[in-house]
Amino acid sequence: MKKVQRYFLDYKFSKNEKFGEIKNQNSLKIILNDKKNFEINKFFYRQIGKDHFWRDRLIWTDKQWLKYSSNSLLDTWILKDNNNDLMGYYEIEKHENKEFELINMGILSDYRSKGFGSLLLNHVLQKSFDNKAKKVWVHTCSLDHKFALSNYISRGFKVFKKEQIDFVA
Repeated sequence: MKKVQRYFLDYKFSKNEKFGEIKNQNSLKIILNDKKNFEINKFFYRQIGKDHFWRDRLIWTDKQWLKYSSNSLLDTWILKDNNNDLMGYYEIEKHENKEFELINMGILSDYRSKGFGSLLLNHVLQKSFDNKAKKVWVHTCSLDHKFALSNYISRGFKVFKKEQIDFVA
C-alpha cells in the first residue's frame, strides 16, 4: 500500500482579475467540446489518466460517459495544435452557487512539461471569471503530474486542506 498526499485548493476571484495571456494563439486553440461527443472525455481520461492512476471511470459504459458529458453544468475544453492534433483538456463543472469545480485537467504525454498545463489553467481562470464564478476549486494529489501542485499555487490557488490516504496500485 502506498501513501498518497491529496491537496484541496481553491482560487477566489477579485473584482479586477488579470490572467496570463494565452501565447501562441496562431498555432494553438482551446475549443469547447460538443456535449454529444463523450468519446473525447473518455479518450483523455484514459490516455492522461493511465500515467496518474485515474481509474474510477475506466469501468463506465458508453451510456454512463454520455450521461456524464451531457451534464448541462459541465464544460469540456480541448487544447489542439494548428494541425488539429489533440494535446490536452479540462473538465469544469459550474455549480449553481457560482463555485466552479475543475474536475480533470491534463496534457497528453507527448506535450507535457512544455507549459501547456499553465496555458490551460489560465484558460480555466479566464473562462470562470468571464462566467462570474466566485471561486474555482480542485483536488490534486502526489500521483498527478510533478508540476500540477506548483502550477495551481503559482496561479494563485491556495491549499485549504491536505490529507494522506492509502492507495492500492
